[in-house]
Amino acid sequence: MTKNDLKQATVAGVLITVLILIANPYHFWMPNMAHMALLAGMVVTFGLFATFMLREQSRDERDSLHRMFAGRAAFLAGAALLIIAIIYQSYQDVLDIWLVVVLVTMVLAKIGTRFYSDRNW
Repeated sequence: MTKNDLKQATVAGVLITVLILIANPYHFWMPNMAHMALLAGMVVTFGLFATFMLREQSRDERDSLHRMFAGRAAFLAGAALLIIAIIYQSYQDVLDIWLVVVLVTMVLAKIGTRFYSDRNW
C-alpha cells in the first residue's frame, strides 16, 4: 500500500464515520450545533475524498483495470441500493423524489462520461 493509497483509505474511513454519525442510527442526539458541525465535516471530508479520486493516476494497464473495476463495482452497488430503496418506498407509498434524482444523475453522468471519453480519447 503506497502513501497515497493510505491517505485515500483514511479519508474514506473518516467520511464513512461522519456519514454514520450524521445518520444518527440510535438517536444519540437531537439536531443541534454538533450535528451541524458534522454536516460541515462531511462536506469537507467528501471534498478531500473527491480530490483524491480526481488526482488518481494509474501506473500501468493492470492498475487502470483495477481502478475501472472498482468504479464499476461502486456504481453498481450504489445503483442497486437506490433501486431497492425506490422499490421499498414505492410499496410504502412515500417515495422520496431524491432517490430517483440521484439514480438518474448517476446514470446520466455514466453515459455522459462514456460519450465524452469515446470522442476525446
